[in-house]
Amino acid sequence: MIDPLFEPLRINDLEIKNRIYMPAMHLGMAADFQVTDQLVDFYDARARGGAGCICVGYATVDDMSGNTTNIGAHDDAFVPGLTRLAETIRAGGACSAVQLNHAGRYNFSFFLDGRQPVAPSAIASRMTKEVPRPLERDEIKTIVAAFAAAARRVKAAGFDAVEILSGTGYLISEFLSPLTNKREDEYGGSLENRMRFGLDVMRAVREAVGPAYPLIVRMNGNDFMPAGQSRRELQQYARALATEASVNALSINVGWHEARVPQITTAVPRGAFAYLARDIKSLVDVPVIYGHRVNDPATARELLADDMCDMVAMGRSLIADPRLPQKARHNEEDQVVHCVACAQGCFDNLFKLKSVECLCNPMAGHEKTCHLPLTESARKVMVIGGGPAGMQAALAAAACGHRVSLHEKESRLGGQLFLAAAPPGREEFAVLANDLARQVEKQAIDVFLDQTVDEKQIAARQPDHVILATGARPITPPIPGVDRPHVVQAWDVLRNRVRTGRRVVIIGGGAVGVETALFLAEKGTLSGETLKFLMVNKAESLEDLYELATRGTREITVIEMIDRIGQGLGKTTRWTLIQDLSRYHVKTLPGIKATAITSGGVQAQNAEGQMVDLPADSVVLGIGAQPEYALQEVLERLQIPYQIAGDAEAVATAFEAIHAGFAAGSAV
Repeated sequence: MIDPLFEPLRINDLEIKNRIYMPAMHLGMAADFQVTDQLVDFYDARARGGAGCICVGYATVDDMSGNTTNIGAHDDAFVPGLTRLAETIRAGGACSAVQLNHAGRYNFSFFLDGRQPVAPSAIASRMTKEVPRPLERDEIKTIVAAFAAAARRVKAAGFDAVEILSGTGYLISEFLSPLTNKREDEYGGSLENRMRFGLDVMRAVREAVGPAYPLIVRMNGNDFMPAGQSRRELQQYARALATEASVNALSINVGWHEARVPQITTAVPRGAFAYLARDIKSLVDVPVIYGHRVNDPATARELLADDMCDMVAMGRSLIADPRLPQKARHNEEDQVVHCVACAQGCFDNLFKLKSVECLCNPMAGHEKTCHLPLTESARKVMVIGGGPAGMQAALAAAACGHRVSLHEKESRLGGQLFLAAAPPGREEFAVLANDLARQVEKQAIDVFLDQTVDEKQIAARQPDHVILATGARPITPPIPGVDRPHVVQAWDVLRNRVRTGRRVVIIGGGAVGVETALFLAEKGTLSGETLKFLMVNKAESLEDLYELATRGTREITVIEMIDRIGQGLGKTTRWTLIQDLSRYHVKTLPGIKATAITSGGVQAQNAEGQMVDLPADSVVLGIGAQPEYALQEVLERLQIPYQIAGDAEAVATAFEAIHAGFAAGSAV
């Protein structure tokens, strides 16, 4: 039987070799709108990795539609770079497309030299906090023409297709939505009028590129915005695109950037929003692409086999593992490195005005600059610590041709990735731990588990080089009463090594404290399987089911010295976790300091200097961690060259640990 992932697909006159579509993602790799070597190298790796079609972008249609780190398509000066990119993707064996877009009110005046962003109506975005300028009728027609001109450049550059972004809260969806379109002319009011701008853009693009050239539209299946568009309206828009605007395929995504429904984080189940693509697929006669949280071949295969869509968009999945399609095709799926939807290197980097990188793949965005040169003189390398930094260091050193041994004190590799995986919706971090462990197993790396390394073992092994990736240990703060029997460490809670009472006070509201609170808040709530059973059988009201799904058996209070809960969490994920704290009835008290732990709870002092008594059956220490580097002194005494990587050097994020491990291993 043919694997549905590798059946060819036709979009208009374009034959695509398989059903894996890499969607456009802003990478921050262009410079002054020009295609760079970094951008070309990034897409070259994904084309050679086996994707069927790669869509780049978004690309700009005029000088108000993006910023200089976007790919430019609004001037003929950008065509040579686009041509180079198209030729690279084709040489790698994939079809290519460019996504065109206008940011509308999602642009920042900062990127526009102080000019005011434009939109259908003067309604501020929660994302930018800026009020846009309403477009005049003649300006609307100019933008329609700009989309068409940009599409002509895309075709002239040699791309196989063009995609228009008509969702996610950008300009076309701003016209579509009654939330952002308050116009009283022919572009506002009724759905027919609100669709006019989008349909005009598609018709103009079709005229510009001709009848045989593939035109794809990426649109929302639901915008998840209060007072926004229902999925029913968007289904009507999808039908109009296919029947009235000669669109050849629809790519379905979800949500606006300012929507409060998580869309890309690890808490979102794999393939969760595919029902939106399924509904649109039943209404149109053109291929439908779906892509949100499809990070493994099995999920992609199931979506295709179940007729949820005709093609799967795998974006961050291919950032994490460019060779995922090849591995799926050649029966090597157990070697796939899965995206964990952490957003630490992709979305969070963009907020820092940095180009995209990846927690799971240190070479992402550095395809030609992160070298693993084969050594001319193999060295005996001892890696101490089998967490994410240690595994990545061992893999990099082995790839360079060194003789590597990896030593871990626990009974399995993975370290703190398993702690990160403990809270609800964070299970993907355990997947990454297992992915890296399988990579280690495949390499010629000697692995020693349940081994606490000491000076005697180091001396007996006689390594030429040591990488210390011994991680960190939890901090025990000097609070009176911290040694009482009902006081436990957050790490032990997350490892299920201790039980807590009904009333729990967590000291520390950073990443560890928040994750531990959510882990405990889940205790006693309905599982997803039970929830579905009760709902389908109408055993309880929806209101009662919601309460049973979000209220567990613990009363949890999180206290934090500083005035911010969740310090240290990435911008992309922090808001979702803070939102969950509220939904799961976790009480948070920022700006309050624990002064003593008593037999009945915690004594604390607030910012005004007032004393507060917090009753607790259990007190959890979620203060943080400190580096574990006791062996450094031993190595210096033995005069063995060494490097320190990950938390053993400085407590950091999983992203920083993995990248530091890679750097240490490749530098031996």
